[in-house]
Formats: sequence, C-alpha cells, structure tokens
Amino acid sequence: MPPDSDVTVGPLDLAARVDEALAVQAVAFGLGADEVGVRRHIVLRHLTHPGARALGATAPDGRLVGFVYGMPNDRAHWWSTVVEPYLRNKGTDHWLDDSFVITELHVHPAFQGRGVGRALITTITDTAAEPRSILSAIDTESPARALYRGLGYVDLACQVHFPSAARPYAVMGAPLPLLRREPDQHG
Repeated sequence: MPPDSDVTVGPLDLAARVDEALAVQAVAFGLGADEVGVRRHIVLRHLTHPGARALGATAPDGRLVGFVYGMPNDRAHWWSTVVEPYLRNKGTDHWLDDSFVITELHVHPAFQGRGVGRALITTITDTAAEPRSILSAIDTESPARALYRGLGYVDLACQVHFPSAARPYAVMGAPLPLLRREPDQHG
C-alpha cells in the first residue's frame, strides 16, 4: 500500500538530517535526550559502512515524519556479534550472511498506520543486492511486529538481550523481495 498521498518517500541524506530523524525516533520509540545523544554517534558511524543507505518520509511542508536505514550485514558489526549466539542456538545464524539489515525504521506516531513504514521498508529492500533481510524488534506483539510478519519476516530468535536494553528483542528475517499484501477482497 503506498503511503498517504501527502507523504513522499525518497532518498535521505541522513547525516545532514540526523537530528531531525532522531527527533522522530525519540517520539516513536520513547527515547530521552541522553539516549538520543548516544544514538546520534551510532547512526553517524553506521553511515560510514559500505552500502549503508537511508530513505525518508517527508510531509508536504518538508518535515521528516519517518525514516529507515540499513546496510549489508557484516558479522564483525556489533549487532551481529550480539545476536549471533542466539541465532546459532536456533540454527539460524546463516541469516547473518548475505543479508541486508534494517538498522532502524521509525515513523512519527501521527503518521503511523498510514502505510509509511511499509513504503519505507519495501522501498529500501527492493534495491538490496542481498537475497534476504534481517532486523531486530522489541520482542512483544506490536504493530511493528505485525507489519514485519505481513511482509514475510519470521522470528529467527526471540528473547535476545542487548546490553543496556531494558526489554528483550526478537531477530526476524525475510527473503527478498518482501511480500506485498494482497488486495482486500471485501473492498
């Protein structure tokens, strides 16, 4: 489903708009100022990795209302080193190879449920050279997890604990291209 006609999804110079993107993430994910400061450095470091790219969702007034970024996965990256033992225990650690990882995907709450997140993740993965995508999401039933499942992501490992994260995560994977929702038969 394309996002609302008033939202445009396209390439994003995330380094130039990192503070605006993190403001969206802070509202969508409930982050405090200290956590935003830590994440700012992480995002800027991620953008130096080969193949890293970002898309933004922009309102007519130019405001950033959502963003996604990711990169080809590398087992040497911090995220991979944390999730690898969990995946290995489930026999799914091969998903770390030849995968495009969705590092962050956030949509401002006022724009959620309107197809913006779906458009962001399908657009960025449609241009991936890798045959599959992986990501992590808080391990609870949520609209985000429902979106990912609807796109073909399945749980590869649950109850994954990241240092300093209060809640456990699930690692999910999907073959590319992502599934597209069938039209509703009831109109």
